[in-house]
Amino acid sequence: MGKTHALSGALAWLAAVPVIAQEGLLGDHAVSLSAEQVAAGAVVCAGAAILPDIDHHNGRIANTFGPITHHMCKGIGKLSGGHRQATHSILFAVAMGLAMDYLATHYVYAWWACLFMIVGLGLRGIGLDFEGKEPQSALADCALALVAVWLMHNIDMSFVGFAVGLGCFAHVVGDCLTPRGCPVFWPLPYRIDVPVIPKTDGKVERWVVMPVLTLGVAVLAVRSVLGDTTAQWLTRG
Repeated sequence: MGKTHALSGALAWLAAVPVIAQEGLLGDHAVSLSAEQVAAGAVVCAGAAILPDIDHHNGRIANTFGPITHHMCKGIGKLSGGHRQATHSILFAVAMGLAMDYLATHYVYAWWACLFMIVGLGLRGIGLDFEGKEPQSALADCALALVAVWLMHNIDMSFVGFAVGLGCFAHVVGDCLTPRGCPVFWPLPYRIDVPVIPKTDGKVERWVVMPVLTLGVAVLAVRSVLGDTTAQWLTRG
């Protein structure tokens, strides 16, 4: 579900922050992040963790911005072969990461438009809207997304390729833990599934996966702000 995907994106980003700063590992692509960039990256990655579901014509995010996102999701679903097809793959995650990095680097206004969409999808995914009440829901998403874009518009976004690609990949991994799985190596037709979550929005997701992800996000956020020592103290048994 959207909340689980968004949490997984935020968790993946906070876990990756120390890694993407390693020049020995990434060379010239390494990025050292400020506190503002870490926070912005968590928002972007959480929103990007919803992106693969833009292939679902009647999913939660298809109604994010009313008819605009509804028709967009319907068209993308047809082009990608339906739900959980092309957009649920490593290729899609890499392509989205590279595309958003290019826009943020060379076409900042286009990037802000994409950021508006990503944040809106993330807000709808985690439930910060008025679902079922239109047009209030779409208007609320628009307003909150605009505020988020404004707050982030002066931040150096050299990290967005990592954040968007990682968020999409976190979504794919999550869906692979359900019985239907994903065509991870699309366009190859083989689907990967490790069904440790027997039912979407079932008891395992609600009472095991979401609390674990929430705790992980909290601990890693504390680590990012206060350092590893505080995080170790919080998790000491």
